[in-house]
Amino acid sequence: MQLGIFAKTFSRPTLDETLDAVIEHGLHCVQFNMACAGLDSLPERIDQGLCRRVRDALAARRIAMAAVSGSFNMIHPDPDRRRDGLARLGELARAAPKMGASIVTLCTGTRDPHDMWRRHPDNHLPQSWHDLKETLSAALETTAMTNVTLAFEPEVANVIDSASKARRLLDEIGSPRLKVVLDGANLFHLGELARMRDVLREAVDLLGQDIVIAHAKDLSQDGQAGHEAAGTGRLDYDLYLGLLDQAGFAGPLILHGFSEAQVAASVAFVREKMTRLDSNRTTR
Repeated sequence: MQLGIFAKTFSRPTLDETLDAVIEHGLHCVQFNMACAGLDSLPERIDQGLCRRVRDALAARRIAMAAVSGSFNMIHPDPDRRRDGLARLGELARAAPKMGASIVTLCTGTRDPHDMWRRHPDNHLPQSWHDLKETLSAALETTAMTNVTLAFEPEVANVIDSASKARRLLDEIGSPRLKVVLDGANLFHLGELARMRDVLREAVDLLGQDIVIAHAKDLSQDGQAGHEAAGTGRLDYDLYLGLLDQAGFAGPLILHGFSEAQVAASVAFVREKMTRLDSNRTTR
């Protein structure tokens, strides 16, 4: 696994300063966000010259772009909002390879019209599932010529709120370009923290072959996504990383969910866990 970070963790006036902050922590892998280049996170238009500048700035620092964030509310109750998100996603997908990214990350969304990370009771209706599949199928068609992989993240407040639903979605869509971002801190419904081993094991067992990125943050309670820095909450990192390793995952492990002041401690915490994992593997 390669340790990386959300680039937008660092708020700087320029792209160069943002990337310099990344390497100051000894990190050479990022999940990128177009906000770091002075645009909206999901822009309407992306200049080709900007793509070259981003690619060159990363290459000069030997930073890999693990993915670029392309989140929009894929089941927004307003179909026009979904169509707008699809158009912007297409623009981002065309730009991604020019910047050095082959993966665009997605949020499956919620029926909440104002916040795509907020739970809504209508997320569980059959129509919500239908709308997600319709939007996702359109997204795959819109981005087909770019050959980028689209990776969605199971999250307790979204329509895909469990590993089992994620597996069902993958199977029903059946596209080799649809994959998963797994965040161990986003999987626990109310009352499930006591079942941490079972919940994490089920997620990796069901999704392991399709995980292309893992996220590293933490949680203090179940029933909502985690928002704590890795190492400050209740997620069992030895278990989480061990399960990913057993599944053969060797991709980017991306830190986020913290303030810049917490970066150094979280980097040290996760690196220590990764070192321990490597040591255990060699002695098995």
